[in-house]
Amino acid sequence: MSAPVRRTGGRSAAVLSAIRYAVEELIRERGAEKVTIPMVAERAGVNPTSIYRRWGDAPAMLNDIATYRLDPDRSLPQTGDLRADLAAWAGEIVEHYRKPLNAAILRGGTPMAGERETDCLRNRRTEALQIVERAGAASPVTADEVIDQLIAPIVYRAIFLPWTLDEDLATRLVDRMLPA
Repeated sequence: MSAPVRRTGGRSAAVLSAIRYAVEELIRERGAEKVTIPMVAERAGVNPTSIYRRWGDAPAMLNDIATYRLDPDRSLPQTGDLRADLAAWAGEIVEHYRKPLNAAILRGGTPMAGERETDCLRNRRTEALQIVERAGAASPVTADEVIDQLIAPIVYRAIFLPWTLDEDLATRLVDRMLPA
């Protein structure tokens, strides 16, 4: 007997899309801190148990929705120069969080920060590791240092100082982390 084939689209993809759209609409209307799973379920036309089964709670749902646009399977910058790769990658993340909705979703999805590693952190750590490993043994930084010195300031600004997410931020942070 062969293993069941998992569908890559169909109803589950449509349900996920409806949930994401509902979350984004509700955040625009009410703010991330007021979004609940029953509200999302009603707006998306799905049973709340489907949402609870997938995410468990509203903060986990918001975290996932906040990061889904930063597709972990997207190609990362690969110029052959660590500084250029990090600046381009961080610039992409800054641009993502310059969008008010993405920053609002991030702010609404962080109450459990520190209780467990989120998809956002896991995905950014994986990306940092890939970029640093490509530089090889000559890399002057570790993936954890990249998270601490490059990604953490971006996320901090997205949450607390969103008006400071300017186009030059990524380059300034990389220059501070990797002095010439």
